[in-house]
Amino acid sequence: MAPEVLNINLTEYSHGAGCGCKLSPGVLADILQSPDANPVFSNLLVGHDTKDDAAVVDLDGTTAIISTTDFFMPIVDDPFDFGAIAATNAISDIYAMGGTPIVAIAILGWPIDKIPAAVAGEVLRGGRKVCHDAGISLAGGHSIDAPEPIFGLAVTGRVPVSQVKKNCTGQPGDLLYLTKPLGIGMVTTAQKKKLADQEDLALAKQSMLTLNKIGQSLAELPYVHAITDVTGFGLGGHLLEICEGSNTGATLHYHQIPVFDFVPKYIALGCLPGGTNRNWASYGHKISLKEPETYKVIADPQTSGGLLIAVESQHRQAFEAQLLAHGIPANAIGELTQPTDEKSIKVV
Repeated sequence: MAPEVLNINLTEYSHGAGCGCKLSPGVLADILQSPDANPVFSNLLVGHDTKDDAAVVDLDGTTAIISTTDFFMPIVDDPFDFGAIAATNAISDIYAMGGTPIVAIAILGWPIDKIPAAVAGEVLRGGRKVCHDAGISLAGGHSIDAPEPIFGLAVTGRVPVSQVKKNCTGQPGDLLYLTKPLGIGMVTTAQKKKLADQEDLALAKQSMLTLNKIGQSLAELPYVHAITDVTGFGLGGHLLEICEGSNTGATLHYHQIPVFDFVPKYIALGCLPGGTNRNWASYGHKISLKEPETYKVIADPQTSGGLLIAVESQHRQAFEAQLLAHGIPANAIGELTQPTDEKSIKVV
């Protein structure tokens, strides 16, 4: 491999990292307030009005097409890993809708006066590898000269119309599950500050490179009422999207939430992403915390995070067997509740 590829630290070229680059929920809501933002098309099953993970279009009453895009600035230094993580993150939106990915195209922004083209080639190679693992081709794309490196995918998928999973169809009494641990934002912030331990970064990378393929298997289960993936808005933000779309509240049992073991260490070191405070400023008034400091985990922006799943409680045993079959710990982290006039989410 060329020296210019081996000796690059991509995170030094970006002001943000991964899904922590996202606009805050509040800013995004302001942008989308246009009165003509929701044109009516009878075949559009899922648009942006419920803040779901992808758009879904009914083709013929039987099959629906899923369309999504996701891209960001480097979250790790290694070019191949950056491309692979960005691709894993983008494809996750298809799985979150219960779908099967069918093709992807690349989105690349590159500071050609700062970073050699060979490094961008490694980024694409990482993205191509993950697409291959997902059973799809990286079939093309678009590139621009940009001040910071950016990479991601636009992905197309398919799903039976009757099996589309949404984020707005949860029901009071549903149990909540999360398939990956939280803390990605903290460890990647520690990396930018040169404070991260390599073994912690390796654990985070392994998580970010794990495809959320279980979403495909869940599509055919009617007792799985709602799914979303947890990314830049953190667990709190994406659970709020389920609650507001489904007209429910929620209770989270903090000590049941999967969290990387390294999280307390990086909290103590002050490795809090900027996205955490932006997230909390946008939605903290809707969440009550038994322990105030837990917002640092609840609002931590994830990159290529896990699926947040709402499941009918009487099917708990069958669902947890599905999780275990995919190597995922089977622990409910909370439940959806009846809506109240008080705060939408209680963390106890």
